[in-house]
Amino acid sequence: MAFLERKDTQAILALSVVSAWFIIILFAYLLHKRKKKEARNKWNESLLHRIGNSHYHKDTLAANEVSMSLPDIAFFDLSTILTATDNFSPSNKLGQGGSGLVYKGQLSNGQAVAVKRLSKNSGQGIEEFKNEVMLIAKLQHKNLVKIVGCCVHGEEPMLIYEYLPNKSLDSFLFNERKRTILDWRKRFDIIVGIARGILYLHNDSRLRIIHRDLKASNILLDAEMNPKISDFGMARVFKANQIQEKTNRVVGTFGYMSPEYVVFGKFSEKSDIFSFGVILLEIITGKNNNGFHEEDSYLSLIGHVWELWKEGSVLEIVEVVSR
Repeated sequence: MAFLERKDTQAILALSVVSAWFIIILFAYLLHKRKKKEARNKWNESLLHRIGNSHYHKDTLAANEVSMSLPDIAFFDLSTILTATDNFSPSNKLGQGGSGLVYKGQLSNGQAVAVKRLSKNSGQGIEEFKNEVMLIAKLQHKNLVKIVGCCVHGEEPMLIYEYLPNKSLDSFLFNERKRTILDWRKRFDIIVGIARGILYLHNDSRLRIIHRDLKASNILLDAEMNPKISDFGMARVFKANQIQEKTNRVVGTFGYMSPEYVVFGKFSEKSDIFSFGVILLEIITGKNNNGFHEEDSYLSLIGHVWELWKEGSVLEIVEVVSR
């Protein structure tokens, strides 16, 4: 009997120890979860404070209310975004850029939107997210993409833009079949539209902005093929009398960045003009600067055009367009 009682005591003791450890682990987990939630809420509050005159929306706004609320930013609940995109269904995937995946969505009011989920590996972190939200909300021009709002779930930020059915300029320029749609009238109008958007950023907006990442994939096209400049995560605001700035962190896309920016980190309005020049060459030639390969030559598209210019035969670069 004593032996059995001793075994019962040991079993009860072991059970008590296991239960105690379970309670301690559960308590630690709940505490960790609570602290994480508090940190997330604190981060969200900080984000709201940084953005300024913003408001949170559990559900969606009507289309006219959205347009009237700018430069305020609408914050959407994650459940709204999941419903709009059908839980980020692969069938709603519009594309994938350097900053993350983009999905088509439809809000409860019927408004079509594009939802960009910023990737942790994109190089565009929290500061770039805040930068884009704060900047693009204050910019209104027909040749700049319009932001509808944003969503922050944990540490995953999402940007919600107006939906542009024709996606990006590069999807037309560098596609043999779709490029035929771009007659010279359309190409000219696209060039002029991009130039107007840049002029607005540099001179006519309330903020003087250097985009720093102008490229064909960041030029979106609406249903009428009107161009809209997008992706302001890398943009910087210049003072009225400021000529240039220097950075130790060079960002952007090689092939579109000016030499002084790549080598010395110096950027200015001229940096955007250089990028615009590369886009201009791509529109005229129908060739991708970063994918250009001339037989028996190591030259890029820019170098190839320069050689033709020196030879007096630069018109050879012009793509033959049927219309």
